[in-house]
Amino acid sequence: MPKRKRKDADNNDGEKEEPRRSSRRGATRNLKEEPKIEGPKRAGKSKAARVVDGSSEEVSKPSKSSTSVPSTKAASKLPAASPPGRQYWLMKAEPESRLEKGQDVKFSIDDLAAKTEPEPWDGIRAYAARNNLRAMKKHDMAFFYHSSCKVPAIVGTMEIVEEHSPDLSAHDPSAPYYDASSKPSDPKWSVVHVEFRQKLATPITLKELKAWQAQKGHPLENMQTLKLARSSVSKVSGGEWEFLIGQMRERGDVIEE
Repeated sequence: MPKRKRKDADNNDGEKEEPRRSSRRGATRNLKEEPKIEGPKRAGKSKAARVVDGSSEEVSKPSKSSTSVPSTKAASKLPAASPPGRQYWLMKAEPESRLEKGQDVKFSIDDLAAKTEPEPWDGIRAYAARNNLRAMKKHDMAFFYHSSCKVPAIVGTMEIVEEHSPDLSAHDPSAPYYDASSKPSDPKWSVVHVEFRQKLATPITLKELKAWQAQKGHPLENMQTLKLARSSVSKVSGGEWEFLIGQMRERGDVIEE
């Protein structure tokens, strides 16, 4: 679901985002599949159970249903313990409808929860974000962040279930983020596939994240998401992840890792 970042008039960041996650409408799956570009594989990693179910930045106003009742679908599907070397990320998507080349590029936590197979995180058209996608490993975890909306916030979690492969939507002239400079023989852009894990009962807002960051010595003081506000895919340190997971638990969310 490719979509480019638009200026978020409501988030008060005053910055435009890079292209980021767009709401795919089948373009990726309909193209001829290309060989995966395999990243280095991690040794000694157990397989996780398979769960059934883009260049600007910030996401739109979550629909009423996106912040209402937390989903219970994911709790039992989360691994009991974090695999050694697991990495953490934050990935942004726009939860409100927005047309790009006549296609709606919205994608919310509820849209991901409704998927019955791994979802390609396509539409990324910025090198820093793409490089982060390429650095992801199977079983890494990520926060799902609603951007370009009235109340930008972390709204849930998801797991990386397939490592990077070519973003086929970049080669489709009808796709929102078609890139004529990217060739099937030498693909410029990548996707990873993700699966839904959890929807939060109480999202953690951008306002809260900034307030914590402002405190000297706070675990979020150097959070990449806040330092590089235009980036749609950012790294989250282990300490940042644990702090935020702790906050979620304090608010009543049952978070299993």
